[in-house]
Amino acid sequence: MTYQQYFGEIHNIIRETATKFVEKEILPYVDVWEETGEFPRDLYRKAGEAGLLGIGYPEEFGGTGGDIFQKVVWIEELMRAGSGGLGAGLGSLDIGLPPLVKYGSEALKQRVIPEVLRGEKIYALAITEPSGGSDVANLKTRAARETVEGREYYRVNGSKTFITSGIRADYFTVAVRSGGEGHDGISLLLIEKGTPGFTTGKPLKKMGWLTSDTAELFFEDCLVPAENLIGAENEGFKMITSNFQSERLTLAVMANMTSELALNECLSYVRERETFGRPLAGHQTIRHKLADMATLLEASCEFTYRCAAKIDAGEIIFKEISMAKNFATDTSDKITYDAVQIFGGMGYMRESLVERLYRDNRILSIGGGTREIMNEIISKQL
Repeated sequence: MTYQQYFGEIHNIIRETATKFVEKEILPYVDVWEETGEFPRDLYRKAGEAGLLGIGYPEEFGGTGGDIFQKVVWIEELMRAGSGGLGAGLGSLDIGLPPLVKYGSEALKQRVIPEVLRGEKIYALAITEPSGGSDVANLKTRAARETVEGREYYRVNGSKTFITSGIRADYFTVAVRSGGEGHDGISLLLIEKGTPGFTTGKPLKKMGWLTSDTAELFFEDCLVPAENLIGAENEGFKMITSNFQSERLTLAVMANMTSELALNECLSYVRERETFGRPLAGHQTIRHKLADMATLLEASCEFTYRCAAKIDAGEIIFKEISMAKNFATDTSDKITYDAVQIFGGMGYMRESLVERLYRDNRILSIGGGTREIMNEIISKQL
């Protein structure tokens, strides 16, 4: 798909750089990484050296600046590797780092952001808890402020689950309850790996996203320096909801790319595979199924890009981005399902890309707020 009204010369240059990076550093190895369940940590450093991790971040911290469509280009080309887990793992900084960039103290930003954008350290976001996923306002992890030997700390107790890059990450933006119940009692803390009282569980085994490490985090009397507070105390919920706009845009882009890869695989397969004496493409039923798939994808991409343009212009579009995420993931649900059906038995085999796309796709309508939560947001703003 090409949409020239959104992408110009600089975007094409970034796309070319990202394409070469994926072709050299990822595609030759991605199938092996999928089977082993991890990709080398060194890939972060290589992406940092190529300037890809810094897209969209301030130049003063080692980023390259740029508009939101530069980030979209990077996500799209990374997804062309055909591994949603790798995209999620390598891109985990993009959901964990923005609150620090927007609201963190200058000292924290200077200390942490440059080494993350260089790929030397890994950053993650920790919000979801065992007691509730999308119900952020009722999170239970507690942070009590106290003075220890003349220094101010937050004593953190609780746990998180389903945390992308939870095993590998060096830094976490962690949502905690520092005040009363509900939206108004939530704060964000930067918690570093190795802080006493902070441990991780074993990697969680998942249906898809096999190359992304996903973990539980545990906090037991974990003392976090008060200067690691991101933004104002008890103002964390607003920061989280603001961050959700870009996260949901990312998931919509990932869903659209999942659909595009699945559709392209089908377009090749139906020309090669013969049934009843003619190629699959010779059957009207298959041709019409492909036409429906292509139509949905075209509409979804246009809607997603339009939302990206509004976000880039500074608009707050909770309703529209929730719609776009639902539309994109509904589309990818249908296209990946139909792709496996078109491939038949081969679509059920691990050697088939559409099989992986089908599995990886399933998380997209759950992560970043479930489809049901998106509908609740939409309905409240109608």
